[in-house]
Amino acid sequence: MKFAEENSFDIKDKIKADVPVVLPIGAVEAHGGHLPLNTDNILAEKYADKLAEKTNGFVLPVLPFGQVWSLRDFPGSLTLSNATLSALVSEIGVSLYQQGFRIFVIFSAHLGNMTALKDAGRNLYDQFPDMKVMYIFYPELQSLAAEVRESSANHHTYVHADEIETSLMLYLSPEDVNMERAIDDPPILPEDSDYTPTPWQKFTSTAVLGEATLATAKKGEFLIERTLEKSVEIVEKAKKEIREK
Repeated sequence: MKFAEENSFDIKDKIKADVPVVLPIGAVEAHGGHLPLNTDNILAEKYADKLAEKTNGFVLPVLPFGQVWSLRDFPGSLTLSNATLSALVSEIGVSLYQQGFRIFVIFSAHLGNMTALKDAGRNLYDQFPDMKVMYIFYPELQSLAAEVRESSANHHTYVHADEIETSLMLYLSPEDVNMERAIDDPPILPEDSDYTPTPWQKFTSTAVLGEATLATAKKGEFLIERTLEKSVEIVEKAKKEIREK
């Protein structure tokens, strides 16, 4: 159910503690030449739609800006601070709580948002410990990716404009992918990149972190549907716990 498409008269009877509300969050950032700047917004919105449908929940309009410190100097990238993003999400959560909702699911298709979302979740917990807040990024994606990946993983966490993320787009939004411009540009990340601030232009000039030419819609379908199963499981558990209170 699209939250913003409801009207005030009708939604009042649909606001219930055990009805999840999903907030999709993405970013505007460089994704090479074959994917648009709003790739993460497209993925976040379409994934959240599926999650809300499978859990009988509402989905909010996508929050289109995120924390993009690593890619902020690439053409087209826009960034918020962690503090700003955390405050935005926290205040949305407060508003939902005041309306009567008790399950707030934040799905981010951009990994860089997760620090801010965890902070927002903690802020909401401190205010409303009876509210279930979940911040999700494709559960178990890395282990699932290992089952379909033809290329080598270039990082233990990152998937960006590579075989994996391009496959997600080919499944969810093929019309937004230009495979004629896809390239293979696996970077060599500095050894200290995981524990010291490292702008990505230090190891890539394209923002493509892998072999995008190996992407397929079939791989994307496997990854989306399998991670979605886990996401649904997480939300259904929260619904059960709310009902049992």
